[in-house]
Amino acid sequence: MYLAKKKEEKKEYTLEDLPGVGSATAEKLRDAGYVSLIELAVASPSDLADVAGIGEGVAQKIISAARKYANVGQFETGDVIYARRKNMTKLTTGAKGFDELLGGGLESQSITEFFGAFGSGKTQIVHQLAVNVQLPKEKGGLEGHTIFIDTENTFRPERIAQMAEALGLDVEETLKKIHVARAFNSHHQMLMVDKAMELAKEYPVRLLVVDSLTAHFRAEYVGRSSLATRQQLLNRHMHDLLKFADLNNAVVAVTNQVSAKPDTFYGDPTTPIGGNIVAHNATYRLYVRKSRGNKRIVRLIDSPALPDGEVVITITNDGIRDP
Repeated sequence: MYLAKKKEEKKEYTLEDLPGVGSATAEKLRDAGYVSLIELAVASPSDLADVAGIGEGVAQKIISAARKYANVGQFETGDVIYARRKNMTKLTTGAKGFDELLGGGLESQSITEFFGAFGSGKTQIVHQLAVNVQLPKEKGGLEGHTIFIDTENTFRPERIAQMAEALGLDVEETLKKIHVARAFNSHHQMLMVDKAMELAKEYPVRLLVVDSLTAHFRAEYVGRSSLATRQQLLNRHMHDLLKFADLNNAVVAVTNQVSAKPDTFYGDPTTPIGGNIVAHNATYRLYVRKSRGNKRIVRLIDSPALPDGEVVITITNDGIRDP
């Protein structure tokens, strides 16, 4: 009976089990952040070839074997996907109406984009999420840590303290669970996602924030001649963020800038930066704009399953709340 049970157990494959991967190559891969088969399975051949010092053909064979052993990249029936999506979790925004707009809150394994003009409240929202993610699950939290990639020097621990106190959380403990990295250019920003992968092995990271997503790309790649390069890098960055969300069952929330254009977007002459690259990679897109006083209007303009709609929220000293 014991032997029969032992035969049923699946072998746990390691990097060294993959064809073409010896101890030296495996060490290089681990140093580059490819620790598990699932991380190799979703890697690109060119990236793998660079870090391991091998040809792209060999890299492709390694990736194919990793997909086979990790059981990814195969066709699945809808019921299997449905069962797996039951592991997906929702993170509260702090406002009931806002949560309802998103079908219960921000979805894990997805990228949620908040875009709007300066002062519309995007940074306030992601600060609130960084606090809310630490709440118990019964209160809409995910009992986890946050990684905050700050590209515009917008992170304010004082604001976190206000929001934490309003929710009855210990301020010092709340701040200790938010890991902030200042990104000084677009390449540094992209590197921070790799660092986030490493940090997620030490802590239960359930939220990754990028505030803002496009600021560095917009400043560094100016003019039509550099547009293709900018979009390629932005596309890779978005795919890395989505990979982080998938591998860690985490929420990814990004803020985005807007530019004025002759055409109008829902009555407001602003269009999000990043074009189709950001539009296609963001699972949920929310347009945030000012209203009277401390009120903001949040409009859901893109979702794979939810209808378009909008809600009014308020930004108070305590954080994001219903009006």
